[in-house]
Parts: sequence; C-alpha cells; structure tokens
Amino acid sequence: MKYKQRKKALILLADGTIFHGKSIGKEGTAFGEVCFNTGTTGYQEIFTDPSYFGQLMVTTNAHIGNYGTKDSEVESDSVKIAGLICKNFSFEYSRPGADRSLEEFFENNNTLAISDVDTRALVSYIRDNGAMNAVITTEVDNVESLKKQLTEQPSMHGLELASKVSTKEPYFYGDENATYKIAALDIGIKKNILRNLAQRDAYIKVFPYNAKFEELEAFNPDGYFLSNGPGDPEPLVEAQQVAKEIIAKNKPLFGICLGHQVIALANGISTYKMHNGHRGINHPVKNLLTGKGEITSQNHGFAISREETEANANIEITHVHLNDDTVAGIRVKDKNCFSVQYHPEASPGPNDSTYLFDEFIENLKK
Repeated sequence: MKYKQRKKALILLADGTIFHGKSIGKEGTAFGEVCFNTGTTGYQEIFTDPSYFGQLMVTTNAHIGNYGTKDSEVESDSVKIAGLICKNFSFEYSRPGADRSLEEFFENNNTLAISDVDTRALVSYIRDNGAMNAVITTEVDNVESLKKQLTEQPSMHGLELASKVSTKEPYFYGDENATYKIAALDIGIKKNILRNLAQRDAYIKVFPYNAKFEELEAFNPDGYFLSNGPGDPEPLVEAQQVAKEIIAKNKPLFGICLGHQVIALANGISTYKMHNGHRGINHPVKNLLTGKGEITSQNHGFAISREETEANANIEITHVHLNDDTVAGIRVKDKNCFSVQYHPEASPGPNDSTYLFDEFIENLKK
C-alpha cells in the first residue's frame, strides 16, 4: 500500500509556524507563496493555470485527485503551482474518461505534493495572518536550514513573473479564415480564454509579454486582448505601454485579471497586494451596469485601488466584488476598452460571465 511508503512532511511558514503532513511520493523541498483555493472541482485546471506560478496551493476541498486527470483539461503546457498542500489525496480515481491519476500527473511534471495536512487550520491561519512565503518539504529534520533559505525567497510584492510563463515566440490559435482577428498579449494566458475567443469566430495571434505595440499592430487585428497571469502587475511597464497605445488609438481592448490591472496602471490607477487574495469558483460579483449578480471564478492576489478608480474621471467602475467591495471591473469612458478582475472563461467555475466575450466581439464589430 502506498501509505506505508509515505514519508513525513511539513509546511514551514515565513513566520516560523509549522504544519505537519505526509509526502505523496516525490521527496524534496519546494518554496513559494502559500495561498488557498476554495473550489470543489477543477483541480487540474487550477494546477496548470499560469496565474499560480510560484505559489504553494492549499486546496480547501477535502478530496483531491478522486477523478484523476485528463489531457485536454489543462490551462497550459505544464503544472504551474510550486507545490500542493491538501487534506486527502486520492491515489485511485473513478472517472472512466480520465487519462491517468493525479499522482502520475504530478510525477510527469516533477511536482511536490503533501497531504494529511489540517488544511482547515492552515487556511484559517492564512486568512488571519495573510499570504506569505512558505516551504513544503520532506526534509523534516532540516528545519533551521530551511528557515534561513526561506528568508532569502523574494516577496510576491514587486515580483515580475509574467516572463516566466509567457510564450517565447508568437503563435496562432483558431481558424485563420475566421471573421475577426485578435492580438493577445500573453502575460500568463489560459487556454480556455483562447478557446472562448476562437469559438466566437476569432483568429488569435498570441505575443510574448514584452512585445511592443507595433508588433501587435502589424497583425492588423480587429481588437486586442491582455491576459491573466502571475505576480505583481506594477513591474510590467512594457505591457502598460502597450495598453496606453491601444487606448490612445481607441482600438477595442479587453483585459482579464492581470490584464485588468495593467489597464488600470496604464490609466494612472495604482495596485496593491491583498491580504490573502480571491481564489475560488463561487465569488459573488455585481454588474453595476445591469444590476445583476454573477457567481464568478477568481484567482488574484493583487487588486486596483478603488479610491483612485472612483477619483479618475476617465474610468467607470462596472463590477464590484460583493464580499469586500473591491473593484471587479472597469471601462474607460469614451474609449473602446473594458476589463474585469475575474475569469469569465471559468475553467473551473460557473459560466455566468461568458457574456463578456460576446461583448468584446460586439466591440470588434463596431
């Protein structure tokens, strides 16, 4: 039985707090910012989401791995989390359509995971004390050395990570004979965003994070897209410049998550690191333009300043998060530009917000 071979493991937080668990199989050590996701499904999409690059993921759902993994249910070409922390890890899976177990999936991606952790206590601790750097390890007798190494890890605040996950070369997605052409800046793009655009009769050219506006413009697109992604948006000065030039020329522009923050920065609105972020598939958002509520999929540790947004005469707040009144969506007045802080492509999550892709396509038609 696998549990007889499993080694002791632990989580060491930056403030010295320790939680204990057991290794899934792979031994070693992984550093990152610890955060938690409250989704009850979609773990494979979460683990491969580039927005989670450099983070140790705590899953609040009690069982992880129970339906295995499927090759088509990935959001990028590899696992992007730094490591997994969970309660009950399922070595066996019951879904007939699965291609392999989560254990094998992690082995193929050389990902460290630990289970049998009191995740309720850990999440409660993070909620009270905020997201912080941490380390998961099977080197349980090496705590003092790990504490020293942990102090040397960079803070997520000010950390540029888009370059770690962005494509190195431009590539195309969709049908080249589609009606619309979209230039997408990849600062951590998810595959399901590309699927949603392609399903709406769009052909997309995806550019690296540091591409200049002239490179995107040379594709002669009908509109532009700024993707989600990891890290602090403030260091992404090149992406901010691209956003400024698109807006100045009044071209259709849509931004999601990190792209939303880049658009805000391009309009002089600052961003800040949240206490512990929003990560889950049931976050309530109100659309202020329609008065309707949406249940949304979210994954972000930074947000834009509400005070500065309200004070900016050129910006209108279109969506708010109902749990904490943070800005969840904006549009630039008199310009063909809007953005949201959450994930309308879901994957995982509800489809309440997929209408935003339809609105973007409508903007292209105009």
